[in-house]
Amino acid sequence: MRLIAAMSGGVDSAVAAARAADAGHEVTGIHLALSAAPQTLRHGARGCCTIEDAHDARRAADVIGIPFYVWDLAERFRAEVIEDFVSEYAAGRTPNPCLRCNEKIKFAAVLDRAVALGFDGVVTGHHARVVDGRLHRSVDAAKDQSYVLAVLTAEQLGRAVFPLGDSTKRQVRAEAADRGLAVADKPDSHDICFIADGDTRGFLAGRLGARPGPIVDAESGATLGTHDGAYTYTVGQRRGLDLRVPAADGRPRYVLSVLPRTNTVVVGPGQLLEVRTVDADRAVWTGCPPPAAASSCSVQLRAHGMVSPAVVVASGDRVTASLDVPQRGVAAGQAIVLYDGDAVLGSATITRAA
Repeated sequence: MRLIAAMSGGVDSAVAAARAADAGHEVTGIHLALSAAPQTLRHGARGCCTIEDAHDARRAADVIGIPFYVWDLAERFRAEVIEDFVSEYAAGRTPNPCLRCNEKIKFAAVLDRAVALGFDGVVTGHHARVVDGRLHRSVDAAKDQSYVLAVLTAEQLGRAVFPLGDSTKRQVRAEAADRGLAVADKPDSHDICFIADGDTRGFLAGRLGARPGPIVDAESGATLGTHDGAYTYTVGQRRGLDLRVPAADGRPRYVLSVLPRTNTVVVGPGQLLEVRTVDADRAVWTGCPPPAAASSCSVQLRAHGMVSPAVVVASGDRVTASLDVPQRGVAAGQAIVLYDGDAVLGSATITRAA
């Protein structure tokens, strides 16, 4: 097959491209330029998609012996990922920009362009597996990325190649060293690449401006403090609340909800964070047809969250999951991913939890 290898400049994508080439595919490496000013992106171990990452990707392609190009998707990334990130927080939700980047950039914009150029699919360094057309978890549970890939459609999965799904991260690094790839020991990227200093609150404030409002106790209705913008808070947050009035019971307070209409942050004791019912919309079913009746499965509600048995009911593009075990810190805007063992059944975007 003729394949585009999306090369971020990290060890995973480099080894994935090398394995695809070794398998006999005609591989072309591409690096995505996702910012009009890449020097503002996070550098070193903290970010990705910087100028240094582009150089690392090019050197890896040279070692592998494949052609290499840089594709400028900065405007698409700004519109589909950055602006979505800002608008979701403004609406009181908590987005996952890496998930959105996979959905809108790596497996929409990149795949569409690849197919238009006559390629058969896209290779990435994601730790996940495609088995008989279905997305499965990686064998390396600590690095599994099936959660952030569960938004992909069946057609996109059909053109996706994940060569690393049967390997652990330790094995990938060892192979990179054996291949002479300079990125063998390069640290993994963390946090949000387009927030250069890691200050998400400051980034949002710069985009949305100061919007002072109250922080209210859920049980007493008392105002415990103020904030400069409800959009800077997320469900489950404890730090940075700056409560000026202690709770009557002396217990820590957590963010229970963010109400953008009234610009209010509601806080309360930890036990009020527990939810048993999750509603979601924009369902994508890649591992099975939408269930016609209530079905038992496992669900994951955060990228690195626990997995909970649940009973799921689907209606149109909506999903309701009743959890066997209550979970905390479930935020609207995140994804709920449904599993049958290691196989992904589908996903949806959380709208409400109770």
